[in-house]
Amino acid sequence: MARPDIAIGADGVARCGWIGSDVEYARYHDEEWGVPFKTERDMFEKICLEGFQAGLSWITILRRRESFRHAFANFDPHVVSRFDHARVDELMLNTGIIRNRAKITACIENATLVVEMLRRGDSLVDLVWSFAPSATGPRPTRLDDVPAVTPDSLELSTELRRRGFRFVGPTTMYALMQSEGLVDDHLVGCHRAVNGG
Repeated sequence: MARPDIAIGADGVARCGWIGSDVEYARYHDEEWGVPFKTERDMFEKICLEGFQAGLSWITILRRRESFRHAFANFDPHVVSRFDHARVDELMLNTGIIRNRAKITACIENATLVVEMLRRGDSLVDLVWSFAPSATGPRPTRLDDVPAVTPDSLELSTELRRRGFRFVGPTTMYALMQSEGLVDDHLVGCHRAVNGG
């Protein structure tokens, strides 16, 4: 059964229908989704978690986020970049996270790239935000109106891949752009939509 475009919660609040009736999803939608978190650590965490989410639902990651934070040193790229093979093997035994060796090693390799950027005086936050669209179209009215990929997310993905980042495909990067507030895909009628739509 298809989800409604707008879901009215038990609290009577209208939200984007992708949250369904999940209380944690509603909290995430209201407090985090589309809110810019412009620190290097936050951006690195979000890129890692979006990569772990590939092929899964976001709620799966959201419910394990605290376990991920514990396992990955609160996503401090300087610490994560020093994880060795023994640490990878240890993480593969951690039932609180997604135990995918390719995704775990990608997170570690991406941390190394972030640290190298910071040492050069570059910023992952600035890089990601440089791909924010310069113009916005009409606010989506239906879930089907929200794209999975855009030219901007494709360009961001291409640039990150060029720099050596992994698990940063264009669909994953569009999800990052939505969650970090580079784009605003709250539907018309959602209480988070600017001016109601």
